[in-house]
Amino acid sequence: MRMPVLFVGHGNPMNAIERNAFHLGWAAVATRLPRPKAILCVSAHWETQGAAVTAAERPATIHDFYGFPQALFDVRYPAPGDPALAARVAALVTSERVRLDPGRGLDHGAWSVLIAMHPGADVPVVQLGMDTRLPGAHHLALARQLAPLRDEGVLILGSGNIVHNLALFDFRDPAPLDWALAADASIRGMIAERRHDALAAFAERPESRLAVPTPEHFLPLLYAVALQQPGEGAEFFNVSIPGSISMTSVLIGARAEG
Repeated sequence: MRMPVLFVGHGNPMNAIERNAFHLGWAAVATRLPRPKAILCVSAHWETQGAAVTAAERPATIHDFYGFPQALFDVRYPAPGDPALAARVAALVTSERVRLDPGRGLDHGAWSVLIAMHPGADVPVVQLGMDTRLPGAHHLALARQLAPLRDEGVLILGSGNIVHNLALFDFRDPAPLDWALAADASIRGMIAERRHDALAAFAERPESRLAVPTPEHFLPLLYAVALQQPGEGAEFFNVSIPGSISMTSVLIGARAEG
């Protein structure tokens, strides 16, 4: 069975431990998916020089943030790694060398979402690092080489935010900003219309100056849409824009419910 592909807007790390609408949305979408043999996560929070993949047997839980309650730092997500999958990823990507990193753990872009989707931490997880210095077209092409994994029971999960501007986020007023609403709608339109090349070039559009001031949260989306096959639809969930951050998430290739 071909696995669907998922992109999630992960937002605030507190979503990991708060049973809010976003956390519940991740949990709900997991119930609609076949149980994966393993998960390959492309997170905004692992930027690398060249491509890299985690190859630890027991990846640590990385708390790559500050200023949050101790309860968040106490979270551990002890999912096993999958060195064989890491090697498979490296073999599939023929356009460049993918470095195996046996010391890297799981950052919050991965575990803050997976703790809702698979709270038992019983599915192996591998992360793919992104060289964010390279253009969107590079990431789109790299991601397409991973397509065979979908037929091997691997869930490919992009984790970022399609609109992400922390500098303009007001914690006292989470009302959506007009430009963020417009950018989110524009990106959803491109996804719905399968305009993958336009998405890869989004950083060149005028609205990206506010919506995507840095590329790391946007690029994981490309790893999801790149794997969309003919006839596969894209379904949106968790569509919400708190302030200057979009939580919009995308499920590709899932069968209709019922």
